[in-house]
Amino acid sequence: MGAVKRVAILATASGCGKTTFGRALAAALEVPFVELDAIHWQAGWTEIDGAELRRRVEPLVALDAWVIDGSYRGKLGDLVLDHADTVVWLDLPRRVWLPRLVVRTLRRVATREQLWNGNRESFRTACLDSDSLFRYSFANERPRRHRYPTELARFRVARLRTQSEVDAFLRSARRRERSSAIQAAPRSPSQIGVRTT
Repeated sequence: MGAVKRVAILATASGCGKTTFGRALAAALEVPFVELDAIHWQAGWTEIDGAELRRRVEPLVALDAWVIDGSYRGKLGDLVLDHADTVVWLDLPRRVWLPRLVVRTLRRVATREQLWNGNRESFRTACLDSDSLFRYSFANERPRRHRYPTELARFRVARLRTQSEVDAFLRSARRRERSSAIQAAPRSPSQIGVRTT
């Protein structure tokens, strides 16, 4: 795989670890991390409209390097993916993402963890509402697995199906970044083949 400077992260379902992975990858690559949920969800769980979301995201994808968690394709089309040099698709099995989602949701509800723009998850919004997080995840899991291979075919995609593949991708990014830093470091004349007297 060539240079990895602009990475879009997608997931089959909530709980696959997009945000955790995205932060770790951005740190490894030493690039900015952007969580689109933080832009999209305004106070009181109000969704930002598509035009305003695009207005805020366009300058971010124009930057030289980034890791972006999410794509909001329903509102942005392929704006994020078109600017990415790499799309990472976290396609972990339900036996992995569902327990993570349960634990994360229980923690957020119990601790009243503040998310974006003052929002907090509640048992109702996570589990009971018609557009709840759990219903959304179950409803999208199979369709995404079916659609993404075709929809993402024109992009350079790393489809990671196990936690060990996720960990290996992060290790590879760290090694690649260290190697780039070493190659970019100033070298003495003797290190580049110039004789010194």
